[in-house]
Amino acid sequence: MTRPTQISFVLIAVLFALLAWLHLGLFLLAGLFGYLALQSFNFLRRKAVSVLLYLIAVSAIGAGLFYFASIAYRTFPKIAETSIPAMVEFAETKGIDLPFTDYSSLKSSALAQARDGIAIIGRYASIASFQTVLLIAGLAVALSIFLNPSWSAGNADPPPKDNLYSQITGELAIRFRNLYQSFVRVMGAQIVISAINTALTALYLVFARFPFSPLLVALAFLCGLMPIVGNLISNAVIVGVGFTISPKAGLIALGFLIIIHKLEYFLDSKIVGRRINSPMWLTLIGLLIGERLMGLSGMVLAPVLLNFIRVEASARSSTQKESPSSQLVDI
Repeated sequence: MTRPTQISFVLIAVLFALLAWLHLGLFLLAGLFGYLALQSFNFLRRKAVSVLLYLIAVSAIGAGLFYFASIAYRTFPKIAETSIPAMVEFAETKGIDLPFTDYSSLKSSALAQARDGIAIIGRYASIASFQTVLLIAGLAVALSIFLNPSWSAGNADPPPKDNLYSQITGELAIRFRNLYQSFVRVMGAQIVISAINTALTALYLVFARFPFSPLLVALAFLCGLMPIVGNLISNAVIVGVGFTISPKAGLIALGFLIIIHKLEYFLDSKIVGRRINSPMWLTLIGLLIGERLMGLSGMVLAPVLLNFIRVEASARSSTQKESPSSQLVDI
């Protein structure tokens, strides 16, 4: 391994450590998603058209997410107030002990260690503002890299290729290319899985005449982008809505979702397994570490980083004479 390659790995490791320490996972995730969108819109090989489509898509998705968040903020408490008493009553008839008895006790236990009043509102407001800034910054950085992917300003003369700086930046470009292609592989597979799961869930919700079906379908797709844990979140809400109809409807929904996720395991082995050579136990460990370090964005990034590490480690060999760029994964 050459000295520039070693330095590039050290810089990448320091960068990942800083991202985790400063909780900048959303920034990296937004940048990767943004660059993926720009590359997808570049089918005409005209950057002006790609940028215009990118800005339209970002505006439309932002408006949609804001609308979804506002609907969810008003609807989820109503679902909880109706479903929790039904689940508690069902649990009592079956002799099952639950850690809560109604929506108020559940809310109290969830906020037991949190401060009440203006302090907690200010804290969450500041967190939301910071995450919004990270999201916008990540999208802006993706646009900047798409317009000028070089390591020098557009009007500056490129440095000589035989100096240490050029060699290090060349190696860093390979590292970032591998990271991006790992993201494309992982998220491409996860989006396919989430879309199939969402379509089947939507058919069931419409057939069973569930209330709040559009909200539940959107929740199933968004949560489906988070491996393993996301499905648990969306399933819990769907089963809870089922209990607002009747305990039987809630149990049927639970059984249907279990069947869907048995199918999903098969799809994982066929779709994801061909792209990511990572066992389930390693993925779970990565998810737990990612959540502890960077929250939900860390859970999304964990399989990406695992695949990135695997690709880079597979390209390293004491007897290998090929350059690392020859080991890049295919999109």
